[in-house]
Amino acid sequence: MAKKNGGGLKLYRSYVFRDKDPAIDEFRTLVEKHFGRPVSNRELRQITEDGGPSTGAMHSWFFGTTRRPQNPTLEAAGRAMGYRRVWQRMRSTS
Repeated sequence: MAKKNGGGLKLYRSYVFRDKDPAIDEFRTLVEKHFGRPVSNRELRQITEDGGPSTGAMHSWFFGTTRRPQNPTLEAAGRAMGYRRVWQRMRSTS
């Protein structure tokens, strides 16, 4: 269940991260595997041209201050490369 902190934002005990959303790192890994090299403006431009979000948005995910990208932009970026996300059961923590 979500709790509210003093700022009015919901905090979820099941989804906690200190710096950037783990989805950013997962997407960076996907981009690097897809293009076969580290993320650069060249790859970001290609994703944008293929229907993904702006290069500026993605640049902020990887190299800037964006900590929590919107789900639709992550989806658009992945789909522009020909991928879709799949829900999988997490490994047991006990």
